[in-house]
Amino acid sequence: MEQLTLKAPFTVKGKGLHSGKEITAVLKPAPVNHGYRFKRIDLEGEPVIEAVAENVVDTTRGTVLGKGDVRISTVEHALASLYSSGIDNCLIELNGPEMPILDGSAIRYMEEIEKTGLEAQDADKDFFIIKEKLSLRDEKTGSTITIYPDDHFSVEVMVEYNSQILPNQFAMLDDIADFSQEVASARTFVFVREIEKLAEAGLIRGGDLDNAIVIYDEPVSEEKIDQLCELMHVPKIKVDQLGYINPTPLKWDNEPARHKLMDVIGDFALIGKPIQGRIVAVKPGHTINNQFTRMIRKTVRHTEIQSPYYNPNLEPVIDINGIRSLLPHRFPFLLIDKIIEIDKKHCVAVKNVTVNEPFFPGHFPQEPVMPGVLQVEAMAQAAGVLVLNYLEEPERYSTYFLKIDNVKFRQKVVPGNTLLLNVSLTTEIRRGCAMVKGYAFVGEKIVCEAEFMAQIIKNK
Repeated sequence: MEQLTLKAPFTVKGKGLHSGKEITAVLKPAPVNHGYRFKRIDLEGEPVIEAVAENVVDTTRGTVLGKGDVRISTVEHALASLYSSGIDNCLIELNGPEMPILDGSAIRYMEEIEKTGLEAQDADKDFFIIKEKLSLRDEKTGSTITIYPDDHFSVEVMVEYNSQILPNQFAMLDDIADFSQEVASARTFVFVREIEKLAEAGLIRGGDLDNAIVIYDEPVSEEKIDQLCELMHVPKIKVDQLGYINPTPLKWDNEPARHKLMDVIGDFALIGKPIQGRIVAVKPGHTINNQFTRMIRKTVRHTEIQSPYYNPNLEPVIDINGIRSLLPHRFPFLLIDKIIEIDKKHCVAVKNVTVNEPFFPGHFPQEPVMPGVLQVEAMAQAAGVLVLNYLEEPERYSTYFLKIDNVKFRQKVVPGNTLLLNVSLTTEIRRGCAMVKGYAFVGEKIVCEAEFMAQIIKNK
């Protein structure tokens, strides 16, 4: 899958939830591997902050990115929209300290993205694949986030409040493509009993009944209600029963839970890569969301490249007979057994290393080790399948090494190992020459890597 960006810029305008200022945000296309970044064009030097988990400096009623003295608040709705749309690269320019709250949901962003359209870029998406269960629990709050291996991205959220109006709720998004219809319209929410403390803390200056669900679950005097309306700069209202006091009814019975699900997606966008896995969040909030994404970010930063996903129960994309039709190699020099992934730019091959390999009796009799040069050769054969698979009459062509660079051997390969050979073109094929980067894995560990140039030559 190719990386995506916007086809053209689009603009959203509105007041900030916490600052109350009128803010303009322009979401712009960005080059490959740019990720999400925010630029404060109202400040000297127009500082840019990368949208990654370690740049989060506050999680009080929203996710706040910071760099030095520069702050950008309430970024989660825009990020959830970009992530759910499959956008990898975007620059967001704004003239204030936070993103506009709009109607308290992400629907405006989704409408603008759909109207603007997406543009494919000349680079592959770099998924971070969850291969084992990861979990984090906050013992004080009871909040828990767990992520499980899965073949796609999905989110389940359970919320629990000590409220007779907002009881326990559940929301699920099994397909990220349904975000616009199932989640994007869910608005942020606040309890009446919280408003005074939030206002005293300098927050929700831009909050009103048009951009947040207001939940009245504990009796408050009419005088107090008037004071709260004055704090929020909204007309006085008369509230005579507990419930939701917005003029606009709930879009779904579980709209608050759906909004929490949106927040989870927005905060997980700060990992910096699309995720393949299933998130289950119990009583989530921006604080535990950030703690969890920071934990994953450490793994992402320390992982040069993930080993390919390999399920031996699945049928290969190209079996050994298909490989034999593409490559001229035969016993004892055919060093790949099957292809499990292939597209125009990359290929993943499998080599099952057995004690019966012809090189083991001499390398070495008492300690059988697969020669490193043959690991590189196996990667080269995978690359040969990659480039020959898209040629007409591939049997009339062969690939030959022109050079090999930056070879590293990190650990031994021995009988019983399964080699996963991941090769990718680093440039377009020009004049019959292919530049390739290859990695060989055993389990999750890189055992060998190399860069090489191969030439495609027509057989005589």
